[in-house]
Amino acid sequence: MKIVVACGGTGGHAFPGLAVAEELRRRGHEVTIWSSGRDVESSVMLAWEGPIFSTYARQLSLRNLFAIWRSIRRCTWEMKRTRPDVLLAMGSYSSLPPVLAAKKCSVPVVLHEANAVPGRAVDFLSRCARAVAISFEMTAKYLPGIKTVKTGLPVRSGINRGKRFANIPADAFTVFVTGGSQGAHMVNVLLSEALVLLDGELRRRGGSGSRRLYVIHQTGAKDEGPIIAAYAAAGMDARVQSFEQEMADAFATADIVVARAGASTCFELAACAKPALLIPLPGALRNHQHHNAEQFAACGAADEGIQDKLSPHQLMRYLLSKYDHPEQLAAMGAKMAKLAVPDAAARVADLVEKSARVDGVEQRR
Repeated sequence: MKIVVACGGTGGHAFPGLAVAEELRRRGHEVTIWSSGRDVESSVMLAWEGPIFSTYARQLSLRNLFAIWRSIRRCTWEMKRTRPDVLLAMGSYSSLPPVLAAKKCSVPVVLHEANAVPGRAVDFLSRCARAVAISFEMTAKYLPGIKTVKTGLPVRSGINRGKRFANIPADAFTVFVTGGSQGAHMVNVLLSEALVLLDGELRRRGGSGSRRLYVIHQTGAKDEGPIIAAYAAAGMDARVQSFEQEMADAFATADIVVARAGASTCFELAACAKPALLIPLPGALRNHQHHNAEQFAACGAADEGIQDKLSPHQLMRYLLSKYDHPEQLAAMGAKMAKLAVPDAAARVADLVEKSARVDGVEQRR
């Protein structure tokens, strides 16, 4: 079959889409990735060796209406030209033009909603879909009358097969900070200050048996320089990258991860069985990151921190407590592992194949 996978906007939507695309290609299908073509996607799309079509989709706003209309026309033209058998759209604004084009061209649509609470795109487009794959059980109640299938969220290939960074001592207490593929300014500021305080506290303790602190920090492009400077001024051991290319190794090395609560991050943590402090993005649409974090915290796999209520000193004390009680981290990691869905990509691929058939026969237009 010819299959289009529309994913992009952020790494949180692109990585799961690429994981399903790889699974579909392994099954012998002809798969094309449709991305919005934004610069932020370029580093993510390096993982895909197949064809890519740029839709030039833009975020939903009045000022972007003309660009969105042009994107819909572009997608419709391409869909008529290539005649795919089915479209899988992974949510976000980048799904709107491909799905509307598919509806116009009578191409079956499958949507995937990553978050616990559906975003505007999936909420609106779900009426065009044969089915919506969901990551959390609770999501179904927000899509009444729509066929939903719980598949879990596919994670990037090999994310749970990383190896410890060779330059980080085996006995180091390693904290991995990530705000996602684009970084998160307030997370960067709060955690860099907290970790400098933690490093100072551990140095004051001294003692030959004390574990060293090591930091891995994915900052996003804007904050890379200042965060490097902050750790250097404190004389700390830190690996700081605007975009961490070795995410699997970073997860494998970390004792604890401090991160935003995007669904992709949450399920990658589960795949790697890594305990976490999740700090949801405040003001996110429908507060979806809070609901994601809440689901993981309710299982004891993570803790949730509210950004507006956190201070560097509070975060330092939190991390110091985890440093002093590694058994707590081990228990959280074990609970995190139970939330993993290792066959999520295969489940979504099954649904895509099934949705491209009518009465058991593949659609041919």
